[in-house]
Amino acid sequence: MPAIPSETDIAIIGGGLIGLSIGWRLARRGLDVAVFERGTSGQGASLAATGMLAAAAELEPGGEEHVPLALESQRLWPGFARELEADSVLSIDYRADGVLLVALGREEVERLRFRHEMQKRAGLAAQWLGGPEARALEPGLRPNVVAGIFCPDDHQVDPPRVMAALRQAFLARGGHLVEGCEAEPELAGGRAVGVATPGSVCAARIVLMAGGAWTKLAGLDLPVRPLKGQSLALRSTAETGGLSRVVWTEQVHLAPKSDGTLIVGATMEERGFDDTVTAGGVYALLDGARRALPSIEEMPVEAIWTGFRPTSLDDAPIVGETGIANLLVATGHHRNGYLLAPVTAAAIEQLITDNRITGPAAHFGAARFAAIKEAAE
Repeated sequence: MPAIPSETDIAIIGGGLIGLSIGWRLARRGLDVAVFERGTSGQGASLAATGMLAAAAELEPGGEEHVPLALESQRLWPGFARELEADSVLSIDYRADGVLLVALGREEVERLRFRHEMQKRAGLAAQWLGGPEARALEPGLRPNVVAGIFCPDDHQVDPPRVMAALRQAFLARGGHLVEGCEAEPELAGGRAVGVATPGSVCAARIVLMAGGAWTKLAGLDLPVRPLKGQSLALRSTAETGGLSRVVWTEQVHLAPKSDGTLIVGATMEERGFDDTVTAGGVYALLDGARRALPSIEEMPVEAIWTGFRPTSLDDAPIVGETGIANLLVATGHHRNGYLLAPVTAAAIEQLITDNRITGPAAHFGAARFAAIKEAAE
């Protein structure tokens, strides 16, 4: 275990995508930052994701209020990627190929139409395609693909590469990374004064909770729960062919990476922190993929895993102040951690350096849940 600093400007509990993104951006501002991770940085939900930056494809009914935040983060991503690759000297496989949503059979067309109308009302870039147009984009798809939506502004990155780059960039900027270390906020006089570990206390001016689904704050009712997802990785070859962009069906999404990996994800299960890989979950993924892309039958299976999405009461992130002085939070990103990483990091950076959050992120503080609770009562 690296030595625990006796003091730091900013102490971050959680070394996943969100914690390291924020830590790296703050270190770039010249602040002294220490990140505390209970396991190995990025080994939780951050590596279990497929890395989609999909504001349009991810839009669900009731999610229209989240669109400005998603679009702002999409706008930030190209610069975020360039600076991350420059600081880390590593590629994150940022791909601007767009996302293709497809209907498999006539019974799915009306549901896809409904999604397209919702995307248009939200002002998102989404082009309706007939079956032949969709199959022309991805010739490997089955003939029963009868319609599609092409979302040109929805991009993707490769999660393992992003996490390796964030770790390297954070360290290169002088950050302190303490792994294998349980940590919790140290409170005194009603305010956060540092981070307590089994061996010592690291004093800090600001403490940030960014532990994903594991984010728990004593004395605060923070509505974040784990939403289990099972995913798997296949290996495409010259013989099997593959995909040139992310493809979504009603059952699964298929995300091709530049190294030939094809990620198939993901189930959505209310199972707490049960990390079991199940036959039913794997079958659902393979069957859903096979219905769209028959060549997966010949692809080797490289890996199968589970992850836990940090999901809030309204499926939106919780970013900003907690009501306890000097204690901030950034969690609850549900299925959109990679999409929202840049805007989250920018919001926390602004809060720490300017004492405020402006723009779309200002609407996603923890205080909104008090209003939700009052309305329910």
